Amino acid sequence: MMLYILRHAAAEEAASGGDDGARKLTERSKEKMLGAAAGLRAMGLKFDAILTSPLARATETAELVAGAYDNTPPPQVLPALATGIAAADAVSALRGFAKLDEVMIVGHEPQLTAIASILLTGASDVVHLKLKTGGCIAIDLPARFERGGGELRWMLTHRQLRQMRK
Repeated sequence: MMLYILRHAAAEEAASGGDDGARKLTERSKEKMLGAAAGLRAMGLKFDAILTSPLARATETAELVAGAYDNTPPPQVLPALATGIAAADAVSALRGFAKLDEVMIVGHEPQLTAIASILLTGASDVVHLKLKTGGCIAIDLPARFERGGGELRWMLTHRQLRQMRK
């Protein structure tokens, strides 16, 4: 399986005492994410599943990516990608999708970097990446979806993804 790990695009600031999960994308970040999604498509990437955190900023990001692919496939919420969930639990939840060829997950830091670390090294705290908002990582995973068996293929920033659409 090729796993694409996408951090949500930039979100509005949380209101004082507000619900962090309800934070939505800014209008500017939506525009940028549309460009990044077009870049993913221009790279020839296809997805069998787009899995997202239930938080608004991640679901909006996943919807923008899916929209670039005519909503095929539509995003699916995977609760294990929410903030506050251990990366090991998220990796366990991803095992149910191991038979698919191309999967994208959309979520939050620091969980996404910890997921990448588990898949690349077997431990959540070995690999330290700076995955900025809208950035994406591609990891090639063996058919058995084992911890530490992944191979990093690439890591691109939001800006680099937008440049791919040209």
